[in-house]
Amino acid sequence: MATASKRSGTRIIPAPGGAGAFVENLDLGKLRAQTVNKLKAALGEHGVLFFRDQNLTPAQHIAVAERFGGVNVNRFFSNVDGYPQIAEVRKEPGQTRNIGGGWHTDHSYDVVPALGSILVARETPVRGGDTMFASMFKAFDTLSDGMKRTLRKLRAVHSSRHVFGAAARARRGDIGERIGNTDAATQDAVHPIVIAHPFSGREALYVNPGFTTRIEGWTPEESAGLLQMLYAHASRPEHVYRFDWAPGSVAFWDNRATWHYALNDYQGSRRLMHRITVEGELLHAA
Repeated sequence: MATASKRSGTRIIPAPGGAGAFVENLDLGKLRAQTVNKLKAALGEHGVLFFRDQNLTPAQHIAVAERFGGVNVNRFFSNVDGYPQIAEVRKEPGQTRNIGGGWHTDHSYDVVPALGSILVARETPVRGGDTMFASMFKAFDTLSDGMKRTLRKLRAVHSSRHVFGAAARARRGDIGERIGNTDAATQDAVHPIVIAHPFSGREALYVNPGFTTRIEGWTPEESAGLLQMLYAHASRPEHVYRFDWAPGSVAFWDNRATWHYALNDYQGSRRLMHRITVEGELLHAA
């Protein structure tokens, strides 16, 4: 059901799919404190918010992010010239690989994971280049009661080493120059497999194919069966929404409640996005 602010006319409308909501009648460059609170509540309910026709300068992009928390300066991606707070997510026409081309949750390898990321579309292909989002609220809600009880007792290990470390360089192909500072890829963190969302208290599944390596106290081989089952379940079509970008589109996703997957189906076209990551807080079991 859509919700609206009488003062601003802002409307929050659930997306026609498994994750997210569209925010209408809002200029992100003119956020008020009351609206920030509404957007936080919406993140705690929908996991990802989509905006159209925004005209944010890089400075405004930073200002929007700072309304939600401190900015996490990305230590692996190249930044936008003059704006170290903004990571550049770029694919040139001649490149075959892309950044984010698989299901993942940003920064789950940090002891204090990021709240989320605000991605602004600067240049988009005529066709393709969509991003899929999966709701970890719905992924958890649709598990059996027995599985929910089991998962609430478990914690999982997350790591950046196998993705951003030097040993992964050969697997990056022609996007290798976009990722640097590989010596900093030493993060390992342990989080509950089921978390209570900091804004809403809703239970969410908190493992992901990109950075989760095993269940705490289990070997990788013992962990694989359960984790693969959870990954297949979480990415079912009924949990997913596919967002189509256009210049000026913005997606603000909550890393505690969603996965995302940048589709690589626009070979020969350029795609340029600006991303800011917002600092989060320690995660707690539900």
